[in-house]
Amino acid sequence: MANVEAVKAVLSQQNIELPSWAFGNSGTRFKVFRQPGVPRDPFEKIDDAAQVHAYTGAAPSVALHIPWDKVDDYSMLVNHAKERGVRLGTINANVFQDDDFRLGSVTNPDPAVRAKALAHLIECVDVMDETGSRDLKLWFSDGTNYPGQDNIRARQDRLAEALQAVYERLGDDQRLILEYKLFEPSFYTMDVPDWGTSFAHCLQLGPKALVCVDTGHHAPGTNIEFIVAFLIRAGRLGAFDFNSRFYADDDLMVGAADPFQLYRILYEVADGASLIDRDIAFMLDQCHNIEPKIPGQIRSVMNVQEASAKVLLVDHDALAAAQAAGDVLGANAVLMDAYNTDVRPLLAELRIDRGLDPDPMAAYAGSGYAEKIAADRVGGQQAGWGA
Repeated sequence: MANVEAVKAVLSQQNIELPSWAFGNSGTRFKVFRQPGVPRDPFEKIDDAAQVHAYTGAAPSVALHIPWDKVDDYSMLVNHAKERGVRLGTINANVFQDDDFRLGSVTNPDPAVRAKALAHLIECVDVMDETGSRDLKLWFSDGTNYPGQDNIRARQDRLAEALQAVYERLGDDQRLILEYKLFEPSFYTMDVPDWGTSFAHCLQLGPKALVCVDTGHHAPGTNIEFIVAFLIRAGRLGAFDFNSRFYADDDLMVGAADPFQLYRILYEVADGASLIDRDIAFMLDQCHNIEPKIPGQIRSVMNVQEASAKVLLVDHDALAAAQAAGDVLGANAVLMDAYNTDVRPLLAELRIDRGLDPDPMAAYAGSGYAEKIAADRVGGQQAGWGA
């Protein structure tokens, strides 16, 4: 069994990036439920994200979504984040909400629409220059609903052309992270439907192009940990979007639907890379449509911490010996022993060591912050989207 102090040393360096949009109003295609105290601008989103980091000690960066988080002066936002004890992270592009993108963005058959989409992607790199962000994460809703609607190969050519233009605009220390999604909003073809498509485009682009694994963007029964292991071996795992799904892209709190799957995924990361590998962006991507925003993010961070702690307790010597001996059940038992360990006392001890409350959820609930923002944030337009 691993040394507990060594486990704590790794966990104390773990960084889990928060999505700014998770603090706004969100929902399903049928309803967006408004909540009191929801941020009205990116500065208030940063304030709320800082609360998650203050109580977990593991969420020091915040991903932005452009244009949802567009501001006149990004240096002010950078300084605001620094004052709150966090920093700005990944920049996420948005080429899915405009009416012009009904038939696609960078793969649209209309050259004018493609040009508009590409201009936005380049604008996002400009934002990266101002915020000091390393990663540009791209997700495309592009696809088709019916056979014959458009030329599938031609759409791949258009996609490759746009990605190449963005790649060439990147600075020396910037990266392109390409996400994928099996289906929705397009139901016949998605132009980037799976990790293989993303991987192929990244290989063609070059070493600064990497794959983002969104844990909710797969067909039922997909072995996500195999994908993770493969991409690590190829040096192309750039980021995670952590969430949970019961049926499709449910965007629930990570670990809520299948905590054992989260454990298996993180085991492959720890085995092939590191849980604190700065070349892998460990980010949450969730839609808190009925649960309160800040506690939802705190719980998700805690779920990642718990799964990580269990992974770090795996007895690698015993596992290697069982694998070498062909001891199928013995090898499986090593992984299960670590998974079945109650790591909550270890994490509580770690938090106390770092000057934090051992129970982040209770500490936040007792802080009065939720009541304060509900009283203060009256008037103005709440962040979020309509349905």
